[in-house]
Amino acid sequence: MTQQQEQRRTFLKQTAGAAAATGLLGVWPRAFAQGPGEGAGKAMGQLSMAEMSRRLAAGSLSSSQLVEEALAAIQNPAGEGARTFIRVHADSARAAAAQLDTERKSGRAAASPIAGIPISLKDLFDEAGITTLGGSTVLAGQPPAARDALVVERLRRAGAIIIGRTNTVEFAYTGLGINPNYGTPKNVYDRATGRIPGGSTSGGAISVADGMAAGAIGTDTGGSLRIPAALNGLVGFKPTQRRIPLDGVMPLSTSFDSAGPMAWTVEDCALLDSVLAAELPRPLRVLPLRGLRFAVPKTFFQDDLSPPVAAAFASALAKLSAAGATVTELPMAEFAKAPTINPRGMITAAEAFAWHRDFIKSAAAKYDPRVLARIKTGETITAPDYLQLQALRRQFIRSINTAAAGYDAMLMPTTPDIAPPIAEVLKDDDTYYRINARMLRNPSVVNLFDGCALSVPCHDVGTAPVGLMVAGIGNTDHRLLAVGAAVEAVVTPRRALSS
Repeated sequence: MTQQQEQRRTFLKQTAGAAAATGLLGVWPRAFAQGPGEGAGKAMGQLSMAEMSRRLAAGSLSSSQLVEEALAAIQNPAGEGARTFIRVHADSARAAAAQLDTERKSGRAAASPIAGIPISLKDLFDEAGITTLGGSTVLAGQPPAARDALVVERLRRAGAIIIGRTNTVEFAYTGLGINPNYGTPKNVYDRATGRIPGGSTSGGAISVADGMAAGAIGTDTGGSLRIPAALNGLVGFKPTQRRIPLDGVMPLSTSFDSAGPMAWTVEDCALLDSVLAAELPRPLRVLPLRGLRFAVPKTFFQDDLSPPVAAAFASALAKLSAAGATVTELPMAEFAKAPTINPRGMITAAEAFAWHRDFIKSAAAKYDPRVLARIKTGETITAPDYLQLQALRRQFIRSINTAAAGYDAMLMPTTPDIAPPIAEVLKDDDTYYRINARMLRNPSVVNLFDGCALSVPCHDVGTAPVGLMVAGIGNTDHRLLAVGAAVEAVVTPRRALSS
């Protein structure tokens, strides 16, 4: 065990002691597939952020209660907290909650609807005084950040309580969620088997699914918010890249990186998105399904779907049609070109290698070998090849914008498979890379055409989570959230979440 890992374990144990002193260590929200009467009196994992906000305003819920429940869930010895969080901000979260509770009692208005609500932060976002590790040990000992990332500043101004920094695939460079440095948190479904959480925002997904945070902030370069959301029965939102600033966010690929939220509902994602984008909060407009037009591309996205995903996807389309939406399957042959725009992730690898080059020279042995191998493929890409691929991408964006015109959104499965067992993924390198490619296949195309997309759950209660991707062209985010909320109301399994 490294010194850094030993210090982290000690820190978590100390926080656990404080949580035990409150008598809350036994709290373990079971947010997945709950019955309507379960968990009375608990909030984390039981209530949507929107409902938490209403109860905080009414005085029937306190920020301190939310923080203590979150910390108790993190420290539950039977849970995934130690693998979900790289760092827990117990003291600052308690202090912030106490201050906000005092201000509310004195009649001071909340800064935003998310004020006083615990949020987790992926270990790619700078926080002043903390070294951003990117889920690695490579950067241990590097200087701490001088200031918060811009979106972190916005979250703090809005009153969000950052409960801690969540685990991620090392440097966010796969869609599986495997991390040999800090452990791999298990998927919320089928814990006995131990399935992948999805990545790269792996810890963010489990923090929400297990009631350790009400929402999570992560990044999405090729599906890193939507994949773990889909595999854990959550909602993940990848906004149009240019809407959310990436100042102070560790890059993977400057062409494709986006920052966004993950939560239980589309409404909650919209609340977080408005803060990240520095927009005034507005009520989420839920559009009537009747009259909405959905394009369902037959090319590429539906190839070789696993039976559970194919069945859930077909059921979701049927439910939307029955609710009055016009659901039209189309060839949309433009998508056949997707594999040629970023072949073998060449654009991503070239941009990643440019950032990592000096670290690889001095500390290659500290990298996860599978992540290092992917980064090093960028070393061989020539400038003319890179520029040609960027030109092809611009053409691709134009073609998809044209093909999607006249439709309210495009629908496709978020991933072609449900979450496989961790042991299967780690069987050998060929299996690891094959499954990773399948997980990234569908969601990465949205990053290619510079669009925005939601993943909303569409499986039956009690079965393996499956995500339905609701995608739009660039800068249609507000409309897409309104459409996504309408879709969610019809296809997402009922949970014991008040909203």
